Amino acid sequence: MKTKYLLITALVLLFISCGDQKKEGAIAEVDSPEPKKEAFEFGVWTTANDKKSDEEYLKEFEKYSNGGIDEVLINTGTDPKLLERLVPLAKEKGLRVHAWIMAVNRPGDTIALQHPEWYQVSREGKSCFDTRPYVGYYQWLCPTRKESRNHILGLVEGLAKVEGVESVHLDYIRFPDIFLPIGLLPKYDLVQDEELPEYDFCYCDVCISEFEKIHHKNPLESKNTAIDMEWKNFRLNAIKSVVDDAYKIAHSNNKILTAAVFPYPEIADHMVRQRWDKWDIDEVYPMIYHGFYNEEVDWIGYATKQGVNDTESEGISLNTGIYIPDFKTTEGLKQAILYAKENGAKGVSFFDGNAISDEFFETIKTTKANL
Repeated sequence: MKTKYLLITALVLLFISCGDQKKEGAIAEVDSPEPKKEAFEFGVWTTANDKKSDEEYLKEFEKYSNGGIDEVLINTGTDPKLLERLVPLAKEKGLRVHAWIMAVNRPGDTIALQHPEWYQVSREGKSCFDTRPYVGYYQWLCPTRKESRNHILGLVEGLAKVEGVESVHLDYIRFPDIFLPIGLLPKYDLVQDEELPEYDFCYCDVCISEFEKIHHKNPLESKNTAIDMEWKNFRLNAIKSVVDDAYKIAHSNNKILTAAVFPYPEIADHMVRQRWDKWDIDEVYPMIYHGFYNEEVDWIGYATKQGVNDTESEGISLNTGIYIPDFKTTEGLKQAILYAKENGAKGVSFFDGNAISDEFFETIKTTKANL
């Protein structure tokens, strides 16, 4: 009898055990849902005009929203009041707003223009205050000089305080182009096989003095500044310092910091003294304008991947910038979006909103729906 009872007990325990295993299996299935698919985001850069009415802006923002756009990066000329007016209008149409600012290049800045000493100086000894490289709107402030960098950061703070803004979005956060994109050289009738002194900045007295304190040499006395890594890094770090301080300002106002940058860190380093993979920043919008570089559309995928690889360990998100005038067909635009997504971009942003035709908006909307 004892053996019989032991056998029955063993069978009961076996059934209980099997039931528990099934229950655990069911729990395991519930606790392991498929990872949530992150939405691929679409944005546009656009420049505001305080003469436009609210009704006109609502119409513009509705066009973006209906065309598949999620966010607008708005240049208000660093006017917080205009930005305050536009944020609720954009939000009414379901759009997020970023405050786009021309940071180091400050054309027509009425405060800066009262201080000629704030401007960058070329290796030729000419100041951006009155001698501007390439184009008339290149008026670059020195990122090293305390007064000019504080002016830039003050403008950042003014925009960061605007309620409802997603980020302060830095643009022209670099030095003037030591090398132009190859596709633009014919426009200026230029050959740039080496670093030319008229396009090499900043050699103002403050930059030279601060550099000498660290490295005990004057870059103006260098036989070849192009291979002087300390001098190059000094300028890279001058820009990084402004960005890192802007990051603190943005975050102290519960905003993130984003920036429009050159296509990927190595090319940005080479062309404009900009090494954005080393910055304190939340998101970047590299301007992967393939036509500027005489490249095919698939270069958008290459440059996107390069930027993603360079920043993945830093936690920096990347949105691929696409230049609308480079595209003649809707298929080309669709491929550009897909190249960006396939190579790790969080989203794409188009320059600029006003250049997007109804046909292209339909392509954006359809492509978005099928991602």
